[in-house]
This record gives sequence, structure tokens and C-alpha cells, in this order.
Amino acid sequence: MLLSRAVPPFLAAGLAAAVLTAPMPAAATTGDHCARQDRVRVPGAAVQRDACLPDLTTAGLAGTPYTDPADQAGLTASATRTPAGVPGIQIDGYFPDSSRFNTTHGWRHDAQFVIRLPDRWNGGLVVTGAPGTRKQYATDKAISDQVLAQGYAYAATDKGNSGADFYRDGARPGDAVAEWNARTTQLTRAAKRVLAQRYGHAPRRTYITGISNGGYLTRWQLENHPELYDGGVDWEGALWTADGPNLLTSLPAAVARTLGTARDEDLYAVGFAAGSEFLWPYHEKVYWGLTQKVYRAEFDPAYDPECPGASAGTSPEEILAPCPSDAAYDYASRPAAVHRAVARVSLTGRIGRPLITLHGDLDALLPKAADSDVYARMVDAKGRGGLHRYYTIEGGTHADGLYDTYPQRLRPILPCYRSAFDALTAWVERHTAPPADRVIGRPANGDVVGSCALTGTATARP
Repeated sequence: MLLSRAVPPFLAAGLAAAVLTAPMPAAATTGDHCARQDRVRVPGAAVQRDACLPDLTTAGLAGTPYTDPADQAGLTASATRTPAGVPGIQIDGYFPDSSRFNTTHGWRHDAQFVIRLPDRWNGGLVVTGAPGTRKQYATDKAISDQVLAQGYAYAATDKGNSGADFYRDGARPGDAVAEWNARTTQLTRAAKRVLAQRYGHAPRRTYITGISNGGYLTRWQLENHPELYDGGVDWEGALWTADGPNLLTSLPAAVARTLGTARDEDLYAVGFAAGSEFLWPYHEKVYWGLTQKVYRAEFDPAYDPECPGASAGTSPEEILAPCPSDAAYDYASRPAAVHRAVARVSLTGRIGRPLITLHGDLDALLPKAADSDVYARMVDAKGRGGLHRYYTIEGGTHADGLYDTYPQRLRPILPCYRSAFDALTAWVERHTAPPADRVIGRPANGDVVGSCALTGTATARP
């Protein structure tokens, strides 16, 4: 599914918070290190556990319960360099919720979150939601490490449900995805109050960002809650529109090709890029069938209720296998109730804060022609083009980890994302306009894993 760790290499309010304070490591007790830890309470949390740690980055958290490398698998190239040595407070916990997909910390409770408060704070907050159906530690290496080293506080949510069976959450179609948006809003508001408790004032700047489904959350939050944020960076966000395009209009052709009932031309017709064919065998084994069936089950459970049925499967083979019926799935002809379910979570393009979008031209899960190209046009149609920049990353694909397999044909998007984040903060804080929309070319040589300048061929809006 969308950057899911399920693949190989693979609301009751008003509850009093139960605060579980972890033992403080012996390293850290001088100066302002972990100051006011005893005053930090996450508003609305049912449970929280806070810890004073000598290093909040993945380098320092490796081998501890404060991160999960398995949940980060495939998101970054193996040679990715990350900073280290950021002491501070980590808060883990969960908000009241009725679903139980997330077993992290043995809690078997969804709506889990992590908040990191560096000792040396720059006055800013970065919020994200997990990509795909991963959980709250998924972007620790891709996002948390870098922003912590720059002095930002960091907050991430599991979105309220996770795993291949996420669609079973909620009472009606679309509930599970709608909860993603609500949980991100909830965490943003809570994290701002936590920062005020720890540092004595609320954040001066708050940024929303994310990968894949986290990019969708970024778009949705800037459309629906711009008052909470100063801007965002969207890394290949999923596009949902009631009348299409969306995942359910592009993936059936991919499933049909997997099952031998469609041609390459059928994939090109729904947006898949010529030149991305070398990535298709991996995606048909890992992503296409799984993603189509579980999102179809989320929004259209009446279509072939036997597949995936009560569960997406128990073995990797069952989880990843496509439903044969999805090869013929025609979203346009499905009942109005299905379109209404998607409409509940659809994007409009009406962003209220600056947004930078990045999308790889070789994305073989969310092809840019059916996703970010469309979203850029939506933003323009709402008269918000002046708030938006759109960068196509030549050689970029949906998961940076595939660079390790195809280093001569791909480039990681993460270095470009880091440059885009810096460009966003300069745009917001210093009024330095970022470069115009452009294609960021893949250099013939040089360090594509560690650097990316936002230079290249300027383009017209798609």
C-alpha cells in the first residue's frame, strides 16, 4: 500500500491522562537539559510516557523502544546521512480511540503519537502523519532527525489506524481515512500546548509535512486548518477527488496488467509514466494489488466483500495478492454512495498557506500525471497558485529505498525534500520566494544521496 511497512523487505473524550514517566538515562541532568519535564502533559491524551534522553535522533535511539527501524524500512536510501546528538524530552502516548491495530509499546491501542522536544529549540514545530499504513516512528530518519538538528520540535501520529486491515476501522465507508485528518489536527493542537508548557510560549512557526499519505494530510490540513500552520511540504501526497482521479481510477489497470488482462498502453492511459516500466515488476508483487484492494474496501466495501473480506490476509502472500475482481473495477460507474464516501476526504486545492510539492517522475504507485499534476491545476483553479511551488524530481520514485537497487536509474527524493523544507522556511520567515515550478534534473554524477539543489529547468504549470 502507500509506503506500507506491511510489504517486504518488509473516542471517548474527557478521560484523565495516565502519565508513565520512564527512567531518566544517567547521562543527562545539567543546565536546561529536559527542563520542565515534570510540567509536560499532553492535552487529551489517555496515556503518555515521557523520557529525558541524551539523543532524540535515530542514531541515539537505535536499540531503544523510542523508535522503530522496521517501520522506516524502504523510505530512505541505505547511504542516507543523518545528524545526531540532539538531547531532549520524548513523549510517547495515545489519545482515546476504539481501534487496536497499533501494538507499539504493547499498548494495542491506536491514535498513538510521539512528540520530541529538543533542549535547544528554535521556536518552531514540525508535524507529520505516518506514510502509507505505517505508524508514528516511520519518518524518524526521513524527517525527524533533520528537523530536530535544526532546532524544531517534532510531532508524529499513527493517524488513528494502521496496517493492512486499517479499513476495518470506523462505522461507515471513509471513516478510517477521515480519522487520519482528525488525528493530525488533534496532535497539532496538543503539541502546541505541550511546547508552551516546556518552553514557556507556544511555537512561533508551525509546519506540516509528510510523505505519501502524509503528503495528503499536508494538503488537507492547509486546505481545512490553515490557521494552525505557517506552511507545508508535500512529498508525493496521495490525491483523493470524488470524481477522480484517485487511487481507485489508476490502480485497477495496474492490477489488470498484473493478472494478464491489460497492456502497457492501458497503464500509460491512466497516468503511469513511460520509462517507469523497469519498476513495474516490483510494484505488481508488492504494492498494486494490496493498495487497490484495501482502499477499495475502505470506500466501497460492497464491491466483492469476500476479497479482502474480514482481513487483508495473514501471510505475506495473502496480504500482497490482488483481488481478481479489482482488475475490472470501474470507479466511475460505482454507486453515488461510494463517491460520497471519497468526497468526505477529498482535496479541493484551496490551500491557505504556502505549500511546496515534490513528485518523482518515475513514481510507479502514485503516477504524477494522475496526482500532483492534477493537484497543481486544482490549486491554480482556486486562485491559490501564488502559494504553491511544484518540483518534479527526475529519477525519483515513490520509495527512496529502491535507489539501492537501481542507483544508475533513480535518485532519492529525500535530499530534494530537505532543500524544499529549507526553501519553505525561508519563504515563510524571510519572505524569500522559492524557485518557480521546475524539473529538478538527475545529475550524471555527484552526490545524489546527500545533496539536491533546487535548480533545473523551469516549467509551466501542468
